[in-house]
Amino acid sequence: MSQSHIALEKIAELLGPEGWLTAPDRRAPYEREWRGYWNGSCLGVARPCDTAAVAQVVKLATNAEIPIVPHGGNTGLVAGGVPRNGIVISTEQVASVRRLDATNATVTVDAGCVLSTIQQVAADAGFYFPLSLGAEDSCRIGGNISTNAGGIAVLRYGSMRNLVLGLEVVLPDGRVWDGLRTLRKDNTGYDLKQLFIGAEGTLGVITGAVLKLFPAIRETVTALAGVGSWTEGLLLMNRLKSSAGETMSACEAMSREALSLAFDHISGLATPFENSYPLCVLVELTATRSDGNIAAVAEQALSAALEAGIARDIVIAQSEAQRATLWRLREAIPEAQSRRGASIKHDIAVPLSAIPSFVDQAGRYVRRRLPSTGVIAFGHLGDGNLHFNLSQPPGMSRDVFLGHWDEITSTVHDIAVQAGGSFSAEHGIGEIKRCELARLRSPVEIDMMRAIKQAFDPRGLMNPGKIIPD
Repeated sequence: MSQSHIALEKIAELLGPEGWLTAPDRRAPYEREWRGYWNGSCLGVARPCDTAAVAQVVKLATNAEIPIVPHGGNTGLVAGGVPRNGIVISTEQVASVRRLDATNATVTVDAGCVLSTIQQVAADAGFYFPLSLGAEDSCRIGGNISTNAGGIAVLRYGSMRNLVLGLEVVLPDGRVWDGLRTLRKDNTGYDLKQLFIGAEGTLGVITGAVLKLFPAIRETVTALAGVGSWTEGLLLMNRLKSSAGETMSACEAMSREALSLAFDHISGLATPFENSYPLCVLVELTATRSDGNIAAVAEQALSAALEAGIARDIVIAQSEAQRATLWRLREAIPEAQSRRGASIKHDIAVPLSAIPSFVDQAGRYVRRRLPSTGVIAFGHLGDGNLHFNLSQPPGMSRDVFLGHWDEITSTVHDIAVQAGGSFSAEHGIGEIKRCELARLRSPVEIDMMRAIKQAFDPRGLMNPGKIIPD
């Protein structure tokens, strides 16, 4: 009997029938990317119930040279959780809230906690956890940390890197690093947790985290503005920033084509404006006091933008229902794309000043190369992260359209990088962007990444085939 077979039998004995899944139908949800674009295979799916069990599984697998793919909520967009061999370790059973420290404004959680659960636990204790994503009812915090998730509140609170104080990680040799520190100042050598944030499971399995909490939001002002261009959208945002300061927590942009797609494919949506504008900007200001101050600031700044011609039309939500309606416009765009057909998606970031030229240059390239393709540009205007997505043109088959993926994507990425930007802002590298990492990052950076990988995982068993180029 081979060493790997013995290890798999020991894992099965350790975890029991519901903790070790080998039947094809039980493995299937863990083997495929949720959109169905990428499919893989594995020997089995381990579902340990605590950190000690995760460590035992990792040690058994790596001692037998069995690759490991950590798995969270399977909401990623770069095939980072798709297994090509070995076993999957799912954190879905490691899902407890360990401790909320109100005095320290921190919460310690297991990696398998669903993001919306953490948001609710914070709210119940009178706090606010700011990470917010479209997939927040199914994504798990370990995956959010492993991909350095961004979301809509990065403008004010930063990405996942800014929200984590400590981590607990099972290393590739089965040892557990207890870095669950709750300190905001700790200058004792390398900040090791940052190596695992954004590493997409290639250096170890995150099993726990200490997260920062913030004062609860007491007042919110949400407004939608119609503007004539991306340049005007930036002018509006900067004017609001000058007036509202750090109370501006979100600034999202939606092109006319993106909103039209949503109106065409999602029932119940309607524009609050009589006219259609090249760009709509959704802004949200939040405050921890409910004295009406930010409402007055927002109204004054938006009125001044109208008078100056920077904004063409503005609507301010007067209730929570109206706020939800405005946000639904933004949230419906990805859903509408899936209903229209196949998509080629880009998660780019450029300096704010370069956004108008990027959208123009990349849009002209796509329309020249693939006429009638839907250019769906939207995203986080406040931090320069745009989702420059392309929808399958009418009359072109899905397979033919997706056959242009590499060609189109490489050119769009080139345009972003030439503007001083990044080809991966918040989705990560995973499997599908490895070649782009090798092409667009310097040899020095790649060598440094390989050195870190070699130091932690010399046998290359942790999430092989992800991030690090061959």
